[in-house]
Amino acid sequence: MDDDRRVWPPDSRDPEPPWNPQLRRTARRSDPEPRPESLPPSARLYGAPAAPRRAVGRWRSRVGAVLALAVAGGLGTGLVVMALRQAVPEQAPAARLVDAAAGVAIPLPEGWWQDPLPPVTGFTSAARSAGGALVMARPSDPPAAAGSALAPAAKATAEAATLYARLLLHGDTVTVVDDRRITVGPYDGHTRSLRAEYKDVVNRPAYLRVMLLTKPGSSVVVVGLLQPDETASRHALDAVMTSVRQTP
Repeated sequence: MDDDRRVWPPDSRDPEPPWNPQLRRTARRSDPEPRPESLPPSARLYGAPAAPRRAVGRWRSRVGAVLALAVAGGLGTGLVVMALRQAVPEQAPAARLVDAAAGVAIPLPEGWWQDPLPPVTGFTSAARSAGGALVMARPSDPPAAAGSALAPAAKATAEAATLYARLLLHGDTVTVVDDRRITVGPYDGHTRSLRAEYKDVVNRPAYLRVMLLTKPGSSVVVVGLLQPDETASRHALDAVMTSVRQTP
């Protein structure tokens, strides 16, 4: 092959020194292109490789879309975690939860505080504990008696427990652990408690309690949520829920 047609490898007689990459700056910031001696042999022949385009904006938009979908469709097991895992406020905890819309107040023990924004739509107040428990309240219409062999409060409580278990728990197995009539302060009503268990190893059992309390002129729904479901934590949650009182 003629010397003027040789492309690679170069003739050993060529005066060009071998490429020796080192960690040093070979081109000033103002230079539009790197100098030839700072490039490997292939780049000298075919040109310097172009810097990859940054896709930060594109990935940020994709992350935003994923988060939006998670919020819109996150009514599965992850919703329990989202509802329960919130930052502990820096201010001193409130002495009690007050719900003017429902007309009730709940004394809060040490380690509890009133949440400024209930995490589930429809509820008008909420309180959390440092141990991961959640209590929510909302006003309710008086239970209707027609169309069921059950007492009106028992039927309405069962329907509400089924609804919130489907929205908040999504357990692989959901078991009724308590279902009875109760009296709390000036209210009569019904309570129903569920325990959800999961086949995966990530989600620990969860506990959901629903109370429907009624008295002449008003009704209120109180919901308690706990994960993981442990005996001591469950008793503490039940004690808070059954301390509901009517506001003056």
